[in-house]
Amino acid sequence: MSSIAMFLLQEGSDPAAAAHILAVMLPLIGLFCIIAFAIILIPFWFICKKAGFSPWLSLLNIIPLGNIVLLYILAFAEWKTVPKAPAFAVQPPIPPAPPLV
Repeated sequence: MSSIAMFLLQEGSDPAAAAHILAVMLPLIGLFCIIAFAIILIPFWFICKKAGFSPWLSLLNIIPLGNIVLLYILAFAEWKTVPKAPAFAVQPPIPPAPPLV
């Protein structure tokens, strides 16, 4: 990255070469942004859905400082769903069968 910056800052650098470098870098930056948004938004989408909120609240992460607002909403709001009982809960014993006469 620093070599690209040094190339662009040189005196007498070819504007066509600089334009070519930027034309190659812009789609890569866009792809990086899409991947970064997916890494951040998908987990928050499922968290909001499991908490009983609209999953569209996860889009607050795109807005600067919106992720802090979303964290406070999730932390201090009353969740609309009840957690499931653990799968490893102890089952009550089965009563013995009545004796056969």
